[in-house]
Amino acid sequence: MKFFKVISGLALLAFPCMMSAQEKVVPLKYGDMEQWVTRRIHESGIIGGKTKLLYELGPTQEIDGNIAYVNQGGSPWGNSNVMAKVMGIVKTNTSVYPEKRETGGHCARLETHIESVKVLGLVNITVLASGSLFLGDMKEPITGTKDGEKALNSGVPFTSRPKAVRYDYKVQMSGEPNRIRQTGFSRKSTVEGQDCAIMTCFLQKRTEDKDGNIIAKRVGTAVVRYSKTEGWHNGATYEISYGDITHDAHYDAGLMGLGAGHYYARNSKGESVLIQENGWAGADEKPTHLILQFTSSLGGAFVGSPGNKIWVDNVSLVY
Repeated sequence: MKFFKVISGLALLAFPCMMSAQEKVVPLKYGDMEQWVTRRIHESGIIGGKTKLLYELGPTQEIDGNIAYVNQGGSPWGNSNVMAKVMGIVKTNTSVYPEKRETGGHCARLETHIESVKVLGLVNITVLASGSLFLGDMKEPITGTKDGEKALNSGVPFTSRPKAVRYDYKVQMSGEPNRIRQTGFSRKSTVEGQDCAIMTCFLQKRTEDKDGNIIAKRVGTAVVRYSKTEGWHNGATYEISYGDITHDAHYDAGLMGLGAGHYYARNSKGESVLIQENGWAGADEKPTHLILQFTSSLGGAFVGSPGNKIWVDNVSLVY
């Protein structure tokens, strides 16, 4: 039976489900969080010249130098760890980390924090950065905070119809009643509503028109919002709902509606364009792309509560 309920502060917008003994579980490549690329980035001397570490999911290796990153070893994963070059100044942001689990192995820790760079008379930027781990890639270097989401290439080619998403997770909430917005060039402001961590899974059927616009119909949807501190849950499984779900009891237009997330992708010309979701696909249609994202804060770029964290491990799809 489909249902919507709240358990221990966890709002389930997707359906938690019990799969049959005949299920087929397919781990996502590098989704066990055991292999990481470690990047050694040397920030500009004018801001201290420190060497910072950025982490990417991919074959275990180290990369030393201020080199724009491209996904290694066929990894389908990108994240919010980036090298930026603003007004000639190299600066980094790290909000996703590998972390050892008490039971062995590693997981990914995503966290929301404040990042700043100040050079008297030249640049003064303070931003809120949330941790994000997603299928896709990031174009570096980031050159500013305006339209930064255009650097993300969201989603990967995908033509299957899984029944559910499964992963291990742990959550720590900041405890703040409201969020903040801090974009770098405007004053810090308050955004009403408690922060939460999010898992988003969208299956899309995409086409590209003659002008390079990416048009998509939504094939499948699963969204989970975590709003309370919780210990490890292993094998958490969330059903993917297919077709038009606007009349389902669990439907949340803000998080699950067409265009939710304002995702960008690169078209065939290499240009970053907003994915225009213009309708719901038929319940039996096959997708062309899969968007899967974990993030430590709700509200989009530069919005959240410092201290929010979510740990993720063993990401797979269930058939």
